[in-house]
Amino acid sequence: MTPSLVYNWLISLQSTLYPTRCLLCGAPGSGGLDLCLGCLAELPRIARPCHQCGEPLPEAAPPGARCGPCQRRPPAFDRCIAPLAYAGPVPLLVAGLKFHDRLAGGRLLGELLARHLLVRGGPPPELILPIPLHPRRLRQRGFNQALELALPLGRRLGVPLDRHSCRRNRATQPQTELDLKQRRRNLRNAFALAGPLPARHIALVDDVVTTGSTSNELARLLKRAGAERVEVWAAARAVSRHSP
Repeated sequence: MTPSLVYNWLISLQSTLYPTRCLLCGAPGSGGLDLCLGCLAELPRIARPCHQCGEPLPEAAPPGARCGPCQRRPPAFDRCIAPLAYAGPVPLLVAGLKFHDRLAGGRLLGELLARHLLVRGGPPPELILPIPLHPRRLRQRGFNQALELALPLGRRLGVPLDRHSCRRNRATQPQTELDLKQRRRNLRNAFALAGPLPARHIALVDDVVTTGSTSNELARLLKRAGAERVEVWAAARAVSRHSP
């Protein structure tokens, strides 16, 4: 039995023993998700993303188009895939995960991302790498929200998860407190590899991509270490109107 079939069987068993409940309104969940059909329909989807950074493009943009900032100054990562816009109820789910220990939100966002990736198709990466937290931040929070998303993704897609190859070696300021230029300076040399890179096609996983500065810095490090393709997978994409 393949890992994805095992995962689907476990999810089915879990749903039977512990029925799902909507994390937003408390109604019974639907389709194995901790969301009801109504709340699921209200999630803001990105219908036409930039092919590289994932930001929403105008409806008239052709499939595969890149935004102006990506054409002028392409980020180090090859593509950002995020099914949801960081709007509506999505910030509530993310905040519940990051600041209120609602790990069910991580499972939900990871499952939504996995379903989006399965529909998208294409060659899978060799490795999933969650964006690491600095040890101090990890001790404060008690968990890494990117890892909580990456765990169901790895099981669902059958892709190995690597939580040890990359570390965050500087306790940087929270990115939300900084402007774009400060974010870039804040992240300079913030990451390091523990050894030789074990894969050439890697997916970085995070909860939300805002300006893309964090993903861009880590992708740059991976490319210098020999990675040929680096994708960024996130549950949601904020509209920054800026390139990384």
